[in-house]
Amino acid sequence: MIFNRTLVIYGEEVRERGIMLVSAISAYSEHDLAYAHSLGDDTRVLCSPNITLGINFIIVAANLLRKIAPFADIEILEQHFKDKPEVSGTARKLAKTLEVGDESITSLRFGGIVGHHEVIFGFPHQTVRLTHESIRREAFGTGAAFALLQLSNCSKGFYTFDSLMLKLMRSELQIE
Repeated sequence: MIFNRTLVIYGEEVRERGIMLVSAISAYSEHDLAYAHSLGDDTRVLCSPNITLGINFIIVAANLLRKIAPFADIEILEQHFKDKPEVSGTARKLAKTLEVGDESITSLRFGGIVGHHEVIFGFPHQTVRLTHESIRREAFGTGAAFALLQLSNCSKGFYTFDSLMLKLMRSELQIE
């Protein structure tokens, strides 16, 4: 994939000029992510597999529910367009955040679905479903604009979208 090479191609320019970097590619290697972390020593860097507002809210909310009810069963359902070959980076991020294995991810491929993710919590006598659906690709642009605005208020460092969202939520929820 050419997209995951752009980090290495432009990274030093980003570092030297102190340019903020927002990346929403899920196919980075561990080496590339380590490099992105190192760029955070000199500038502000955000890397997340999905840059939509909705899914990152779901990640934060699901993580909170997991902490409240660690006994719940958790399944992740992801749906994408017919030709997407791999499990989505977003589903893998959800699984990692919620500390469940890949066997808890179900992937469906059909039609032209941009992206649909659902986290299902199974409790005794009830089920909680957290769902996000990207209807149009413009959702990623809205998320990128939000990420840049939030990142502009941060110090140098490496961030994820959900960490910026959590920081904002904590700030907004402060009791006066």
